[in-house]
Amino acid sequence: MATTTTRSQLSYLTDQMNQLRQKGTHFNLRVVEDAQAPECTVDGKRVINLASNNYLGLTTHPKLREAALAAIKKYGVGSGAVRTVSGTMTIHMELEEKIARFKHTEAAVVFQSGFAANAGTVSAILGKEDFIISDELNHASIIDGARLSRATIKVFRHKDVAHAEELLQSVASQPGHKLIITDGVFSMDGDIGPLPALCDLADKYGAIMMIDDAHSSGVLGSNGRGTVDHFKMHGRVDIQVGTLSKAIGALGGYVCGSKDLIDFLYHRARPFLFSTSHPPSVAATCIAAFDVLEQEPELIEKLWENTHFFKKELGALGFNIGGVTTPVSESPITPIIVGEGRLAMEFSRELFNAGVFVPGIAFPTVAEGKARLRTIMTATHTHDQLSKALEVLKNVGKRMGILS
Repeated sequence: MATTTTRSQLSYLTDQMNQLRQKGTHFNLRVVEDAQAPECTVDGKRVINLASNNYLGLTTHPKLREAALAAIKKYGVGSGAVRTVSGTMTIHMELEEKIARFKHTEAAVVFQSGFAANAGTVSAILGKEDFIISDELNHASIIDGARLSRATIKVFRHKDVAHAEELLQSVASQPGHKLIITDGVFSMDGDIGPLPALCDLADKYGAIMMIDDAHSSGVLGSNGRGTVDHFKMHGRVDIQVGTLSKAIGALGGYVCGSKDLIDFLYHRARPFLFSTSHPPSVAATCIAAFDVLEQEPELIEKLWENTHFFKKELGALGFNIGGVTTPVSESPITPIIVGEGRLAMEFSRELFNAGVFVPGIAFPTVAEGKARLRTIMTATHTHDQLSKALEVLKNVGKRMGILS
């Protein structure tokens, strides 16, 4: 029985939720009742899952399951403290060393989430006398980290390197550090950041180069090493952020770079300093995941096979997938852009009722008029599942007038 109701002091929140309901963009959380898989049970209904960041299917990989169970038996279920007190265990150091070797950097530090890794790093390394040159579609964690740093933020048009240079030129004579930051793969459109050209700018203007590889880790580059490896930019990117929560299949984020950078973050990154470290089972799972990336490259090959098939078929059906003749997306993320927020949510609900799970995304996650459904491929989707999902998308799209 509920004992707490909304008091008048918080009634403005109820008003805002009512506004979302009126706009048709309010949502209730969907509950997955079994494993995160290409087909799963959500809110009691069996559906094809096109919404998961589980790119390689590692959430249920036997090697990761075994590693987690073994770590629980050896270390218990929790770490007991923050890393700077007694929360650094052997397995945490093993994971950081594993990541650094994988990414070809001197060192790495693991954070509790990718959001914490981005926000904690940007806010730690810069101050109010510094400047941030940031792509307009960068992830919210980058934006929040930039605000927390109190640096002056200059936003360049999406992937517009010439505009980024204009902004760098405008502050070139100013004291303070300059940081260029971009996503590797942008999470809403699925396109790849122009890293080589931005690295050239960083060299030209003496700026720090930083990339968020959350949706690139395990997807791009040799064995999934990310955007830096994809473009062969090793040694030219000062700060690489990645995630352990998507293709790696578990939880957390990490930062790779020089030993001095990582040592500085040990001392100054607030999410690292004030959050209890990962449970040993999670750290062990992540170590096993990097082993799988090295030993089973066929998973990435299958991911891309599914991606190319689904993207081609989705475009052939006539959906707006972000481009006029070819999709903007260059990754397993493919948006279906419908424009109006209410329509995106209704489309999502009708698809769910027909057996396909792909949530609607509206403002403020994306700009007004850019509401969409974001489809994501994984290595473990079968051809039959994808074909069935495409048939459902076609039928519902036509019934709702989204397709002609």
